[in-house]
Amino acid sequence: MQSLLSDRLGVKLPIIQAPMAGVATPQLAAAVSNAGALGSLGLGASTAEQAEAQIKATQALTSRPFNVNLFCHQPARRNPTQEQAWIARLQPEFTRLNASPPAALSEIYTSFNHHDALLDVLMRTRPAVVSFHFGLPPQEVINQLKAQGIVLLATATSLAEAQQSAARGIDGIVAQGYEAGGHRGMFDPQQPDQQLSTLALLQILHQAVALPLIAAGGIMTSQGIAAALQLGAQAAQLGSAFLLCPEAASDATYREMIRTSHPASTVMTAAISGRPARSLESAFTRQTRSATAEEIPDYPLTYALGKALAQAASAQQVAGYGAYWAGQAVALAQPRPAAELIGQWAKELMRVN
Repeated sequence: MQSLLSDRLGVKLPIIQAPMAGVATPQLAAAVSNAGALGSLGLGASTAEQAEAQIKATQALTSRPFNVNLFCHQPARRNPTQEQAWIARLQPEFTRLNASPPAALSEIYTSFNHHDALLDVLMRTRPAVVSFHFGLPPQEVINQLKAQGIVLLATATSLAEAQQSAARGIDGIVAQGYEAGGHRGMFDPQQPDQQLSTLALLQILHQAVALPLIAAGGIMTSQGIAAALQLGAQAAQLGSAFLLCPEAASDATYREMIRTSHPASTVMTAAISGRPARSLESAFTRQTRSATAEEIPDYPLTYALGKALAQAASAQQVAGYGAYWAGQAVALAQPRPAAELIGQWAKELMRVN
């Protein structure tokens, strides 16, 4: 199991907890890292102040390495007619919830590509690992982070994205299969999605990219981790497996939906945020199922409206309007502390090897 993680970071186990913005907490990341794996914080939706607070809170809970994940999306393409039509489409839902939609959509999240304050936070706090989703930051930013000794990872959903990351000096590739929960890490969502499974993508990248690979998508058990390692990955990244952990920030509705979900009840949709993402099937995904790509505004404009609707529903104690990100095998999630899960997987991996 000698790898990028063990050699450069001293991480004992080939396991990474997925960042999961909004769900991963300092307590979860620290528990995973303290158990010998690599914990993660999802800071793509955070301000610089929020990111610094989360990083420092995690550093106070563990002396072990952990990962900080950032979004590198391109600016939204504005189309006022499209945006107003999307607001009008969801107006009846707001009315039903005794609320009013925002008059206009806004870019509620700042891309790391244009976030100097967040870069300053990373340079001050120096997390062991920084990972990128939705693309890559400018080359000078990559160079600055590498000069600090920070290990850099990037999500790839295709061979082309992995090759681009390798050419830019990224240290390892998170190979995200179509089974994965949450947002697809595609660099350009306007291009066709090859929809490669984790198994297919991992084999393709193993033959063509000379970088450490981390398998992500549909992995929930030690058997899944072992299979990824057999196919050439140096580690496996699991997200949905941690959603029911007490350290995760999943709310009661989210947890109940996971516990009662059919194993196949996830959908890939752009209607929640403006980018393709895998979610539990919900009242909102059913209501927007017929929406076409041409009707949905860019990320994160759509998310601005989706979050406003979720807040209106929460105020009325109506479930089913949140962003319930989950992978295809989420039904296997266990309501156990993160350290117990890591310990169980470690023992089972030792028996396999």
